[in-house]
Amino acid sequence: MVEFHDSDGDLRGGDTEETGIELTAPSLFRIDYIAPPAAISDYVTTLYHFRCDEPWIRDVQPASIGHLVLFPHGKGRMCFPEGRFDKNPQVALMTPLSSAALIEVEGPFHAIGAALSPLGWAALTGLHAGEHSDRLCEAGEVLGAEVEELGSRLIERYRSGAATGEECAREIGAYVARRARPVNPRHAAFIKVVNGWLGASLNPDFSDLVEQAAYSERQIQRLTERYFGLPPQALARKYRALRSAALLSFPQLTPEYEAELGEAFFDQSHMIREIARFVGRTPARLGDAESPFLAEMISPTNLRELGG
Repeated sequence: MVEFHDSDGDLRGGDTEETGIELTAPSLFRIDYIAPPAAISDYVTTLYHFRCDEPWIRDVQPASIGHLVLFPHGKGRMCFPEGRFDKNPQVALMTPLSSAALIEVEGPFHAIGAALSPLGWAALTGLHAGEHSDRLCEAGEVLGAEVEELGSRLIERYRSGAATGEECAREIGAYVARRARPVNPRHAAFIKVVNGWLGASLNPDFSDLVEQAAYSERQIQRLTERYFGLPPQALARKYRALRSAALLSFPQLTPEYEAELGEAFFDQSHMIREIARFVGRTPARLGDAESPFLAEMISPTNLRELGG
């Protein structure tokens, strides 16, 4: 039986390289990404099927909005800032993450799920993203018995070989389509405005958001926390790191992108700290060709709600 780390400083959000935590070699991961159907493309950035058959897996989940995910194989935990952790239920809802989170699992480890957009989180759960951030919980606690019954059935079929990972992922997507509820049209429009504001620059100016949104500054603060999990300035900081990481994962940068990156941070050490906090890797490891999971999670495709 593998022993987990104690809940101490080594598990806090931040760069795993700086804390001395060794991550599982990315070459041992297998992952398939399935484009979501058009009916849920506003709600889901990608469907996925992840596998690692090592006896012990340690990896990092970059900061994100949320996932609806099945764990047919593997028992472990997700570690959050301040040393707190949640064990992984078989049918799970990962709430919006304010920073990268360490994952430790006794393998083999398989995960099948849907990565949600800000609008998707709101339409699926109806929960305040800021008040329910940084958790990995039983999906049924939020979404009810239907998702537990569906998840248990899919896990049984997957384990028996009656269904593939892709088939299960598409069933999860179909569930999102059935479950999603309309979001207040004005709020949905606001989410789109915030997405555009975040995507316009690595350092977007709050005054530009105030100018574009049909709300007061106080309302903007409140609505941004409700749908994105963080106030505007902190949210911009998070997405600056995620978008910068996506740029740095490219084999080569254009002079324009290099200049934008240079202007986005005080200095190189500032950039490294910020990317490590929200992505869980230092820039030197972002372009690793053997890191398919990380590359996909920070790719412009999965930041497309920001105009990526």
